[in-house]
This record gives sequence, C-alpha cells and structure tokens, in this order.
Amino acid sequence: MTAGCDGYAQSVRKSFLVALWFVFLTFPIMVIRVNTIEHTVVWHWSRIGYVALAIFFGSFVWRWLLARKELKKDDSRNETRVESLLTRLQSHPVLRYAALGLLALAAVVYPQVFDLYQTNIMISCLVYIVLGLGLNIVVGLAGLLDLGYVAFYAVGAYAYALCNMHWGIGFWYMLPVGAVLGAVLGILLGFPVLRLRGDYLAIVTLGFGEIIRLVLENWGEVTMGPSGISSIARPSLFGFHLDVVGSTQYMYYIMVGLMVFTIFSVNRLQNSRIGRAWLALREDEIACQAMGIDKVKTKLMAFALGATWAGMAGVVFAAKTTFINPASFTFWESAIILSIVVIGGMGSIRGVIAGAIILILVPEYLREFAQFRMLLFGAIMVLVMVFRPQGLISAKRKFYEYKVAEAEAVHE
Repeated sequence: MTAGCDGYAQSVRKSFLVALWFVFLTFPIMVIRVNTIEHTVVWHWSRIGYVALAIFFGSFVWRWLLARKELKKDDSRNETRVESLLTRLQSHPVLRYAALGLLALAAVVYPQVFDLYQTNIMISCLVYIVLGLGLNIVVGLAGLLDLGYVAFYAVGAYAYALCNMHWGIGFWYMLPVGAVLGAVLGILLGFPVLRLRGDYLAIVTLGFGEIIRLVLENWGEVTMGPSGISSIARPSLFGFHLDVVGSTQYMYYIMVGLMVFTIFSVNRLQNSRIGRAWLALREDEIACQAMGIDKVKTKLMAFALGATWAGMAGVVFAAKTTFINPASFTFWESAIILSIVVIGGMGSIRGVIAGAIILILVPEYLREFAQFRMLLFGAIMVLVMVFRPQGLISAKRKFYEYKVAEAEAVHE
C-alpha cells in the first residue's frame, strides 16, 4: 500500500514539474499579446491554466502509453487493430472485393459530392501518394536513402511546361515522356553513387536535388528563372477544353487512374525477382552480392523505376497548377515525401497511402486552428514515431510453408 502511494505521489510530482516547465516555455506565446497599432499589451492569464491542466493530465496518459508499449514490445504476435482489420479483409475474398467496390464507388462520386476546394486537395493527396510509392521503391524496398527525390519531380514538371510553352505539346504526349526523362535522370544519378551507402548517399542525393533546383532558378533564358512558367495547358478531353470545374474533376479522375496503375505496378515489382533483389540489398549488401545478385543493376533499377513515377507526377503537377517555379521543388518537398514513406511504413504500399493521407490532408483540415496548426501537426508526427516506429502499417514479410506428406508404412 505504501509503495503504491509513493509511486502515485512520484507520478504527480513528475506531471507537475512537466506542466510547470511547459508553462515556462510557452508563456511568451500563450499569455502575451502585443497590439502594435494601439501600443498596448494584453495578458491572457487564463490560457496558462488551460495549458497547465492539459499538460498535467496529458503526462499521465503519456506514461501509461509508454508502459503499455513496453509490455507489448516482447509480444511478437502484437498487431494493431488497423493491421488486423486489413489482414482479415485481404484474407477473405468476399470482404476484399466488397471493400474494393466501396472504395471505387467513393472515388467515382467524390468530386460530385464535395466542392472544388476538397477536390483540389484530394488531387494533391493523390499526387503525393504516387510520389511516396515511387520513393518507397528506392528507400523502402532497396534501402537507398534518397534526399534529392524532388529533382525528378521538378524535371517532369519543367519538361511539360517548356514543351507546352514552346511547341504546344499536350499533356497526354508528355506524360510518358516525363516518365522516360525521370528514368534516365535516375540512372544518371545512380552511376556516381553506386559505392555509397547510408549518410554519404543521403548527402550526395541531397546535393543533386539542390543542383537541379539552382539550375532551374539561375538558367533564366530557358527556365524563366524565379519568375516561373505560367499558363500551362490543362489536359483536354478528346480535343475539348473544359472549364475550371470540369478540368479539375477530369484531373482528379486522371490521378485516380494513375494511382491505381502505380499501386498495381509497385505491387508486381515488389513480388517479382527484382523486388526480392531489392529486399536482399536492403537487408545486407555484402550478402546480397555474395549470393550472385548484380548489385549495380539492382541499384540502377531502383533509382530508375523510382524516378519514373516522380517524372509522371511532375507532369500532373504542372498541368494541375498551370504555374511552376523553382520554389515548388525545394528540399522541403523531398522531406515531406520521405516522411510519408517512413511514417506510413517503409516497404508497405498501404502504409504509404495512409502516411500521405495523414501528412497531406490533416494539415489542410487543421487550418481552422490557424497558428496552432503546425504545432498539432508536429505533435501527431511525434506520437506516431514514438508509438509506431515501424510505421502506421508495417510491411508484412512473405513466407512459404512446405508441407511434406508422410507416407504411412503398411505392415501386413
């Protein structure tokens, strides 16, 4: 009884100190409001009480969650409710097809039910899903940390913008061209970094992304420099030009089709021979080479195929926004795409989709919180990485079972 009371008193003391420290840190932000027009200072003392109470009780919940995580750490059968639900849906054919049918129906009627703003942000989410699945090939499957992935994205966007501006080439012609340009650029990046791994590879790819951005920003005679390229044509429907609402809905359906094609292709690649080679390369590069896998070919295939989807997504981005400039392709974009892969679950297609939905849609729907939007967004990311370090939906390893039927000897 005494030990329990001591433990409770210690928890209360820890929570009180945490609340006091957090109040001290947030005091200038939460309490003091300076009116520069009337030259007055407004003090919001009540906010300190709300913050202190929230942190005090939140620290109890935090420690309880950490203790629960420690208890479940050694349980190899531990599976989240989301993963168990997805496993049941995948294992049961009727439920799987019913769920796919509901998703397809929701995707078809979405732009008809929601307004233009909601359709636009969903298009952005679908673009990042495609980008995340492309980077998932390089980082999640092959284990190659690429921080310059936005360079392939920029090349696809600028290829369509420049070809449309100078020669009037349409969207559907440039979509496969953007994919080919991305693949070629991925091979060109892959050759110099074949011998690099880990942090060294990340630094080189980061430099590659910055080189592309600086070229786009300073080569004004070709790329129009910081002013960017405007009036990029949207995709036409059998030669007919649509209005803003119609073109937005058309772009939405294009992105839905591209996302389905990307999921199908990445899933087939993951389960193919080259996909197994990527997984072996990620686990142990030396053992992979010792087993006879061509390391050069495997890495170049990962860079090329990952960059292919970025090139196509860049063409779609240019057609969607009708304006691009180098500020749209900074390192921050690569960081967001990498965060989608890591938070969703490296190597997991469903995890990448979930990560894109959280990292792209959640900040949009938190705009009502104004200046606290990014604070809440950061808190969500911290919670995910603390309690689900393997990602929201971790990749499942495939295994094969060989059952040998034992012949029974018949003795007469």
